[in-house]
Amino acid sequence: MIEFENPTGIRIDQLAEGDSYWENRLRSLMREECSSISVHLAVFIEPYLTYILNGQKTIESRFSSRRFAPYQRIRSGDIIFLKQSGGPITGLCEVDDAWFYQLDDNAWNIIKREFATALCAQDPEFWNARKSASYATLIRVFNVISIRPVFIEKRDRRGWVLLQERCIQPSLIEWNLLVR
Repeated sequence: MIEFENPTGIRIDQLAEGDSYWENRLRSLMREECSSISVHLAVFIEPYLTYILNGQKTIESRFSSRRFAPYQRIRSGDIIFLKQSGGPITGLCEVDDAWFYQLDDNAWNIIKREFATALCAQDPEFWNARKSASYATLIRVFNVISIRPVFIEKRDRRGWVLLQERCIQPSLIEWNLLVR
């Protein structure tokens, strides 16, 4: 069950008032002790936050020198809170698909060729700023909505935070082994 504490006192299920799909989705997060999805907080600089919120950017990317979240930690169906760098959470979205790359020349070529437009990454400076990365996570997002700004306490410099990790429930075979 995700706990959402913030200085404004807004509960997680109040973030998307008026959008029945998101209200139900967020309400279920509050009820479930063991969720089949993970919840992430992604910090964005402009103009990329605006691009995601207006639907122009449909794939988010995270490049790193080490295997940090969201690398191998994000899956289809997960929820991402969209936070402005130094500012509030201003949106929500879901993960449609995710791809993980250990970067070599071939991986760079694939990413640039197949994803540059969806990443809003036509500027050569985008690629230059990431050229020392060893790993990449590409995330196709959907069901993107803007929400009223919500400020939360976040003082570290991480651009990605795993707020709640999915629970792995034992399979029936494992359960049978446990009860014998």
